Amino acid sequence: ARLRLAIGRLNRRIRVDSAAALPPLQTSVLATLVDHAPLRLSDLARREAVTPPTMSRVLAALDDAGLLVRTPDPQDARSALIQLSDEGREVIRRIRTERTASLAHRLDRLDPDQRAALEAALPALERLVEE
Repeated sequence: ARLRLAIGRLNRRIRVDSAAALPPLQTSVLATLVDHAPLRLSDLARREAVTPPTMSRVLAALDDAGLLVRTPDPQDARSALIQLSDEGREVIRRIRTERTASLAHRLDRLDPDQRAALEAALPALERLVEE
């Protein structure tokens, strides 16, 4: 319970520190597209654990902001493949840079032993987020 609470609070504080931030789900979709694009709406919805109608609304907002490019899916004429526009890549780069700086600032407050303990815990934490 302490781990869940600490991770949740740290995540919220880092998100708040990011001036370029979009809503969490929009940011998550951009990050997913960096690593896995191009994807169909249904694939994005599955990866983000939301319904297709929810994903459709998220993509509409990102599309309106000029952060996405949709191209016809060559395997399914009814679908589109979604990827980041140049602006979308810049937005997620900026968000990640700001969040990394926020975390670095917080890590600077720790003593060397505490930083070493976090570094030692990284493999276990990374394993927790594997799909």
